[in-house]
Amino acid sequence: MFDPCDFYKGFFLKEALGNNQFSFEKRKQKQIYVAPLKKGKLSDLSVGKNIAFSEYSDGKEYNYPGLENFIHFDLNGKEIFIFDNHNHAFFFWIYAYHAGIISFGENLVHIDQHTDMRKPEKWLAISEMHDALKIFEYTNFSLNVGNFIQPALQLNLFKKIDIIDSSISIEKRFYDKYVLDLDMDFFSPEMNYIPEDLKIKKIRELMEKASFITIATSPFFIDQQNAIEKINRIFKY
Repeated sequence: MFDPCDFYKGFFLKEALGNNQFSFEKRKQKQIYVAPLKKGKLSDLSVGKNIAFSEYSDGKEYNYPGLENFIHFDLNGKEIFIFDNHNHAFFFWIYAYHAGIISFGENLVHIDQHTDMRKPEKWLAISEMHDALKIFEYTNFSLNVGNFIQPALQLNLFKKIDIIDSSISIEKRFYDKYVLDLDMDFFSPEMNYIPEDLKIKKIRELMEKASFITIATSPFFIDQQNAIEKINRIFKY
């Protein structure tokens, strides 16, 4: 087993890799920040000063800060990771595998405005799953916010994915063991057609039975302070 804090120490991604590859040639902002991970608590969540996601769209450049720190904490014996860009979930899933929290062939419940099911250009070999540095580099330099789930399926880390992204899918019920993966853009303005109280109720219900939880605050898709406020509401029973 490895400690994720040994790898996430805070660094700038300056090349056209990972999430920094989006519209790289068109942007003036040429670097994005990957925040350090700390063992902490919900009160440690805050918006950072550095740009975590940069994109050029419709003739305009958009630059968004992410979190000051990624947070790893334990809630009633259940490990939870909170971070900004969603591809980092891949690294934490493999950490959970090495820690004996999850095993091959589990289910993934993915709550998100998007499916994030694009295929990456490069795949991680199953033989590389025991090399923490390679996993970290793959997560940060090869994967991005839209293509981190397919590699987990390809490794058989998950045998099945259930996506909750609509008023219909939010009614699904789950009985087998699963990992819960939440994107806070589920609370973005585009998703307001689903009542917030219903979202909160469903997420709390799923958290109770999840074996492991990852939460992304998605800087490009939702205001980070708003995301933090919603996270605090979720955990305040």
